[in-house]
Amino acid sequence: MELLVASEARVLGCLIEKELTTPEYYPLTLNALTHACNQKSNRSPVVSLDDRTVLRAVDGLRDKKLSWLKTTAAGRVPKYGHALAERLGLGREELAVLCELLVRGPQTVGELRGRASRMTPFADRAMVETVLTRLMERGEGPLVVRLPRQSGRKECRYAHTFEGVPEPPADGEQTAFAPEPARLAVTAETERLNALEEEVRSLREEVAELRERFERFRSEFE
Repeated sequence: MELLVASEARVLGCLIEKELTTPEYYPLTLNALTHACNQKSNRSPVVSLDDRTVLRAVDGLRDKKLSWLKTTAAGRVPKYGHALAERLGLGREELAVLCELLVRGPQTVGELRGRASRMTPFADRAMVETVLTRLMERGEGPLVVRLPRQSGRKECRYAHTFEGVPEPPADGEQTAFAPEPARLAVTAETERLNALEEEVRSLREEVAELRERFERFRSEFE
């Protein structure tokens, strides 16, 4: 599969995330997708992409058969979705793990379990490890790699390969300790609430846009 650029990886991760966490608002308008890419919660690094960059990323994913566009005869706002599950034959657990790696970068098994559980339940660490093994041992090529353990860390981290195999950080680079399970649970809940607030804001803007378009349409017949 052709490698992605950073903006395409962020867009793909966000499309997966919104499908799994807020399916009632999926697929996403360009406005909602841009908001999702620029969220300050559950993102690393935090970015500020404009609509054009996001649209180019969506187009790039469509060229790679990883996203799709939904339009209607009524001329409503186009919406975008991902085709990763269908293209690569992935289940919900694999999607959740890949999503976290796409939007938040390399993580340990414990971090992945705490964060991906907001999208689908993971009973224990062993379940996450099983999913990671499946993703690493795919016959078509690994979607995940295990990075060398860094000095001062107790666990290895895992990374996706959609942008290629990442370079491990230097031993002297500052790293953070994995938070305790209770902190991960609280963080996941906060992130879900923040995501819902982002969706509500995006929907309000979309409704306002549709109302304005309707008023213009009605005025043509008055």
